[in-house]
Amino acid sequence: MINQKSSQGELFQSKKFLFKSDAIHNELYMNRDLIENWQKKICYFQSKLFYNDYNKEEQYSLFSNSKHSRIESLSPLELTPLPLNFWKWSNPPHNGPAIYLVIDRTEKKKEHLLLYIGETISADKRWKGEHDCKTYLSHYCAALQKANIKAQLSIRFWIDVPKDTRSRRKLEQELIQKWLPPFNKETRNHWQTPFTSEVI
Repeated sequence: MINQKSSQGELFQSKKFLFKSDAIHNELYMNRDLIENWQKKICYFQSKLFYNDYNKEEQYSLFSNSKHSRIESLSPLELTPLPLNFWKWSNPPHNGPAIYLVIDRTEKKKEHLLLYIGETISADKRWKGEHDCKTYLSHYCAALQKANIKAQLSIRFWIDVPKDTRSRRKLEQELIQKWLPPFNKETRNHWQTPFTSEVI
């Protein structure tokens, strides 16, 4: 794991992480209360998962022979946060198979939101090209800016994952069902996510 805590604060202040998209043709009619209430609902659900560290050793022993052992071993906040444009670095910190997580942090209460979970065979290349989540993040950041809310986006890579693509995708789906990240297609309707269409 790469330790970049010393530079973490300044990383999240840069406007470089706010994507610009040609897909946004319309004004974003989302006020601050609407966005914060949407974030609050997700935080209420996910906070139990982010901070539920009780009896971890006992959990591992209980589930050591089941699929749950790997899922329960993931602690997103222990993974190194990287800026979303990490792939532009000359030496990206991760390569090979990974599960990746896009996380924001609320401005008021500093609570974390896991917005998206994905899997890749090549962590240093997956985020370079076209990606639906990039468009959603563009809409999300544009709405936050209009409502005068700061985004603190990061991407984190979990590399302790299967090399086999089928197994890794199965793990991805299990994590999506556990965390219900709002930008994954499987869970958008659950949160009535308003940032996943061109007209908001």
